[in-house]
Amino acid sequence: MRYNTTASPETAARRGLLDSLLGRCEDGAWIEPPFYCDGGANIHLGAGVFVNFNCVFLDGESITIGAGTLIGPAVQIYATAHPVNARKRIFEREGVPAYHTTAAPITIGRNVWIGGGAIILPGVCIGDNSTIGAGSVVTRSVPGDVFAAGNPCRVVRPL
Repeated sequence: MRYNTTASPETAARRGLLDSLLGRCEDGAWIEPPFYCDGGANIHLGAGVFVNFNCVFLDGESITIGAGTLIGPAVQIYATAHPVNARKRIFEREGVPAYHTTAAPITIGRNVWIGGGAIILPGVCIGDNSTIGAGSVVTRSVPGDVFAAGNPCRVVRPL
């Protein structure tokens, strides 16, 4: 909340909050507020990464983003999920439902561009120099040097 309400992007206070929130934030990496995450400690940004405003990172597992990657507004990166089987999601303990989650790391390579509104699901790897089209839902890994888009996201052509 403090990061999202800090007045100016040039302030040392905002950079200090970002450095303390994330597991790793290399030189020149920046997240434009507002930004939402589970905890932040499992988020690792390489040098020069830019994350545009209104992004959500669920970091129940590691989210590693390579140097020079650009992430559009409203991108959602989910390293955490719920099982699809209802019996595995919910069980009764002393009369109160408890919810189980699963998690798998996400790795995004160097110099990747992820268009606005894309959703990246648990366990996905995106290779270096690839572009993910706006609004895509990335359910499987994407190799390097390709343009991929759609729901579900698929390789459209090499770059």
